Amino acid sequence: MLYFGTPVVLISSRNPDGGANLAPMSSAWWLGQSCMLGLGNSAQTTANLRRERECVLNLAPSSLADAVDRLAMTTGASTVPRRKAEMGYRYEPRKFAVAGLTEQPSELVAPPRVLECPIQLECEVVAAHPFGEDNASATAFHVTVRRAHVEEKLIIPGTHYVDPIAWDPLIMKFCEFFGDGRNVRSSRLAAGWRMPHDLRAPAKVS
Repeated sequence: MLYFGTPVVLISSRNPDGGANLAPMSSAWWLGQSCMLGLGNSAQTTANLRRERECVLNLAPSSLADAVDRLAMTTGASTVPRRKAEMGYRYEPRKFAVAGLTEQPSELVAPPRVLECPIQLECEVVAAHPFGEDNASATAFHVTVRRAHVEEKLIIPGTHYVDPIAWDPLIMKFCEFFGDGRNVRSSRLAAGWRMPHDLRAPAKVS
C-alpha cells in the first residue's frame, strides 16, 4: 500500500445546510501559493469542495493527535458507503464537537478555521481532476491559498518564514501518527485498514 503520508491537514468545508465539516487527510503537496489535495470521491469533503469551491487547510501539530484520531473513522456523509461501514466508519455531523476543537471565523472564505491549529490556510478551489486507476475513485483538487494565518511564535523573527525547529507537524506515516520523529499514539485508522504494524519506540542514540 503506497500510503507514505504527509503532514496531517484538517480540511474544514461547508455542508449543504451551512454547517461545518472537518476531515483529516494526509495526501497533499505544495508549490508556491498552490496546493494539490487528494480525496476519495465518497467523502463529504469532496462533495463540499465541488459545490462550495472553498476550504480551510488547518495544519495540525503533533499535540493534536488525539483530536485527529477522534475524527479518523467518521464521515460527514449521511449515507456511509458499504466498504467504509465494514471498516468501522460512522456518520457524524458534529465534527468539531467530536474532535473537541473550536470553530474560528475565517476572513475570506465561508468555512471556519480550527482555533487550535497554529497554521491555517484559507483556500479557493481552482480546479478538480479525476484521479486514480479508473478515474472515478478519487479527485485531485488544485487550491490556491488566499490568506495564511501563522502563530507568531512559529515565525523566524524579522522574516516571513516559518521556523522549521519551532513547528512540529503531526505526520501520518502509513496510517500511524508521528511527531518529532517518534510515534506519538496508535491510530484507529491503522486498525480500520488492518495495517500489520508492530510499532516500537525509536532506539536511543548513544
